[in-house]
Amino acid sequence: MMNILQFPLVSRSGRIRKLLLESKDSKISRLTLPMVPGGPEAFELAAKFCYGVNIEITLSNIAMLRCAAHFLEMTEELAEKNLEMRTEVYLKENVLPNTSNSISILHNCESLLPISEDINLVNRIINAIATNACKEQLTSGLSKLEHNFPSKVIPSMDTETPSDWWGKSLAVLNLDFFKRVLSAVKTKGLNQDIISKILINYAHSSLQGHVMKDPQLVKGSSLDLELQKKQKVIVEAIVSLLPSQSRKSTVPMAFLSSLLKSAITCSGSTSCRSDLERRIGLQLDQAILEDILIPANSHGNNHSQMYDSDSIARIFSIFLNLDEDDDEYNQLRDESEMVYDFDSPGSPKQSSILKVSKLLDNYLAEVALDSNLTPSKFIALAELLPDHARLVDDGLYRAVDIFLKVHPNIKDSERYRLCKTIDCQKLSQEACSHAAQNERLPVQMAVQVLYFEQIRLRNAMNGGHNHFFFSSMNGQQFPQRSSSGAGSGCISPRDNYASVRRENRELKLEVARMRMRLTDLEKDHVSMKQELVKSHPANKLFKSFTKKLGKINSLFRIKDMKPIGTRSNLETRILFQKRRHFSIS
Repeated sequence: MMNILQFPLVSRSGRIRKLLLESKDSKISRLTLPMVPGGPEAFELAAKFCYGVNIEITLSNIAMLRCAAHFLEMTEELAEKNLEMRTEVYLKENVLPNTSNSISILHNCESLLPISEDINLVNRIINAIATNACKEQLTSGLSKLEHNFPSKVIPSMDTETPSDWWGKSLAVLNLDFFKRVLSAVKTKGLNQDIISKILINYAHSSLQGHVMKDPQLVKGSSLDLELQKKQKVIVEAIVSLLPSQSRKSTVPMAFLSSLLKSAITCSGSTSCRSDLERRIGLQLDQAILEDILIPANSHGNNHSQMYDSDSIARIFSIFLNLDEDDDEYNQLRDESEMVYDFDSPGSPKQSSILKVSKLLDNYLAEVALDSNLTPSKFIALAELLPDHARLVDDGLYRAVDIFLKVHPNIKDSERYRLCKTIDCQKLSQEACSHAAQNERLPVQMAVQVLYFEQIRLRNAMNGGHNHFFFSSMNGQQFPQRSSSGAGSGCISPRDNYASVRRENRELKLEVARMRMRLTDLEKDHVSMKQELVKSHPANKLFKSFTKKLGKINSLFRIKDMKPIGTRSNLETRILFQKRRHFSIS
């Protein structure tokens, strides 16, 4: 409502002039002006301006004054230097050239919709932010080049951003305006490092009040469902704004992991989770254990597993199936790296696989503590890696042993399948000693461990013919390359690797023969049980036991070994006795 002198308002406001002309009452003293942008405060300032009162235009009121001037039609056609012109001058001189001021005004425009959109104020500010940010990036880069002349490319931002950095101010924007700003700066060519930091800061600020402490407490209340819905919208929006996928991505692994955990917690879309899984898989060799411990969305089910093993299986599969020719990775490899076979020991790809294999073994040891994890899923995870991914199987053996401790009632067939994932040839001497005494393992594995321990001992007595093979299993690295890629000795690492593979095949043939003899022993064991059931005389039992014991002794007899003296044989027996005595199981 309005009950004031009309002439000054009529002289500067086209809208009020139209309302008076349309009124049938020539003596009207009241006008209704609904939906004035900025409310009574903005109209009061506009009215004062019409009456010649000097008003101060500031950052806090410029947005509503500009919208009110448009709503009241206070243009230059009615009066010179009208309010619309005055606000435009202030915007051009004090707002648009400054990134932080522009972000502040853009935030004020959120409460002035749709007029702030109609007068194109929102788009102008967004474009100004994008332009200023890219100019600042260019200026900063040139300044550093002029002063330092570094040999390597300097990131456009320091690791620690200043407290007044404009990127932090974007956290005050609503999601729609934030997405528009990010799209604009990406189009203008803003550095992906800066975009990643902006997204991390916005996610931290916007998700801080929406992250549910315990997803299992969600019982379907309207408050929890609304909270989950908001979190889902924010997470999916941030994922859609991430820089392009790459093995050299600037997005930190910890941030990607946090987004995936949030996406699973709030039941994000399949496309959102798949995008994050692929991003994590592309740079999995940079991850640590905490990054891949993704909690499962149990929906309040106490019998569901603790961690989302299906998601982790997909992530590891993505890493293992990477195409050597995709993105710029192949171009970044120098000539010294190209002399390696793709999967040969010491190659860049093999080095990454070794890191990932240790990561998977640590993950298996952690999830093995989950009593709700099924043997089939554990086995599927353990079998993800190719044979050459692990030089030593001690980590896998430890994870399997933990799983057997936590799941003592699994079937014998599942127990056998679990242990089958372990390559006994790749166990260290300490792990072999432990496995030989481990009652949780099937007898077949214990026999294999003892057999390979005998082979290890035979090679040591024969002068270390297979020293290279077994030392590599014990955690030693393959021979180092010089900078030119050539081996330090007469035989190249590639030839050594081929020799190792031949020896490995020979040992596998011996294992096959060993398994055939083990099958025969098992048949004899069954027949021995049947004899024991039919008759119980002590002398028959003793004879049968003696006969079978002789077969087992012949199983471990060292072939083609030359006599080395009673003293050495005695020391060998004592060595095995000590290992059994100090078992840690």
